[in-house]
Amino acid sequence: MRLPSPLIEGRLVRRYKRFLADVTLADGEMVTVHCANPGSMTGLAEPGMRVLLSRSNNPKRKLPLSWELVEADGGLVGINTAHPNRIAEEAIRAGTVPELAGYASMAREVRYGRNSRIDILLGGDERPDTYVEVKNVHLLRHSGLAEFPDSVTARGAKHLDELVDVVAGGGRAVMFYLVQRTDADRFALARDIDRRYGEAFDRAREAGVEMLAYRCTITEQDISVSEPLTVAE
Repeated sequence: MRLPSPLIEGRLVRRYKRFLADVTLADGEMVTVHCANPGSMTGLAEPGMRVLLSRSNNPKRKLPLSWELVEADGGLVGINTAHPNRIAEEAIRAGTVPELAGYASMAREVRYGRNSRIDILLGGDERPDTYVEVKNVHLLRHSGLAEFPDSVTARGAKHLDELVDVVAGGGRAVMFYLVQRTDADRFALARDIDRRYGEAFDRAREAGVEMLAYRCTITEQDISVSEPLTVAE
């Protein structure tokens, strides 16, 4: 996925009210920017961190600048949770995810379950329709280990239970963990952060929901899926 160009460099002053951040630009101006991330962003929102922003061309936007990337642990991390579905879609279309390759059709945001929308629905061949839920991952507390979630997510547990219902109805269900950082080599659940999500994950895996985790390559120009990571039991 191509990022808006050019990105604007700054230094983080503070992140607050979940969706706002103050950033000092290179010329010394301090601006308030939109932070499209509802999680805790542990380790990614420390004052002084180098951040990269995009500028919207929409004149009606109250905050024209959006926080896209942060430099952490020597590499770039994608923090914009509006992007993972598109990144995953591009990877599936390109055949980068063999487990999800070869389907004739792809749809986004299709209604299913209990008043939910599936991120990606694959179909159009002799296989059962495949329901793919995409989750953004950027928490890394231990070297090389990407974890999800970084905060309590009742909505995430609900999605897992709905994927169980898909499998029970004869469909195929996949939870796709998109790791928007380059320094992870494996994936696990942060069970200490959200025990109930971990329990829902275990129920879903036992019921036949497939768990995939893929790491991204990230530059200041684009973000793309690169390779699979081991999903811990």
